[in-house]
Amino acid sequence: MPKSKKEELSDVLKELTDVGDVDGAAVITKDGLLVSSKLPRDVDAETFAAMSATMFGAAETAVLELKKGSVKRVISEAQDCKLVAADAGPSAVVVALVRAEANIGLVLVEIIKAANHTKEIMG
Repeated sequence: MPKSKKEELSDVLKELTDVGDVDGAAVITKDGLLVSSKLPRDVDAETFAAMSATMFGAAETAVLELKKGSVKRVISEAQDCKLVAADAGPSAVVVALVRAEANIGLVLVEIIKAANHTKEIMG
């Protein structure tokens, strides 16, 4: 029996969070709704989804205003972590919660892969 979309997205997030410096990840809608998540227990998934969508949307608005194409990724660096968000099609974004000292190159490779898989799954 084929896997459901929810199971497939869960597998995508597991692969992403298996990367050493990725502490959690989620698939969200661009409207801020949670689709699937694998986040630490101390992170409220619904709030994470809403705030991540706001961050991604602000970047989209800025780039649209500048007439510089579409947003592919947004990286926010804080003192104790990084948030990396990648476009996953017309309605979805994959967001990773990453350790501050992470190798961002490796994380980008993996989140792009996760975003592409998510785009395929969500059609």
